Amino acid sequence: MADTAQTPLSTGSFYRSRIASLLAIAPLGVWTVVHLWDNLSAFDGPQAWERAVTGARHPFNQILLAVLVLLPLLLHTVWGIARLASSRPNNVRYGNYDNLKYLLQRLSALGLLGFVEGRPEPFSDISHEMAHHTPTLVVYVLGVLAVSYHLANGIQTFAMGQGLVGSAGALRRLEWVVYLAFVLLLAMGWGAVFALWRAG
Repeated sequence: MADTAQTPLSTGSFYRSRIASLLAIAPLGVWTVVHLWDNLSAFDGPQAWERAVTGARHPFNQILLAVLVLLPLLLHTVWGIARLASSRPNNVRYGNYDNLKYLLQRLSALGLLGFVEGRPEPFSDISHEMAHHTPTLVVYVLGVLAVSYHLANGIQTFAMGQGLVGSAGALRRLEWVVYLAFVLLLAMGWGAVFALWRAG
């Protein structure tokens, strides 16, 4: 009886984990890459940046943003908080590389919760703050680092959770994809931060 009672819970948890992982990669991951790319338009000046990053004001765009980004973000956040509450890192007992990545994934998630803001800022405001208020610059530098790591490491978690990789060789190859994704995301994000800082 005990085994039968546990099966639905484990199966439900398994599928919730897969759905949350899928939502994180499909709408959120793609939107994050596009958002980082759009921010690079800061090199072309204020008008180009505002057109690319904050220019979508049509009601249809706002509805699309809410459905494809904000709703999956909310679901992924709730799922992540539940996981944070139900599991604890064991880095003190097992100080291996995988446990370090797990801890960094959780810490980056907590950092990103504080990085999300509900309204777009004008180019002049954000670039001025970055150039003349060091804590703002530090927050953006660390925020980009967190989102780059969280998304890149999430690719590996997604691939493993969905059963896309299983062999040791496939996992090693995937690790290089994760490193490359991290570097590219970080380069895009920090490039945009530099362009905004320089314009301030």
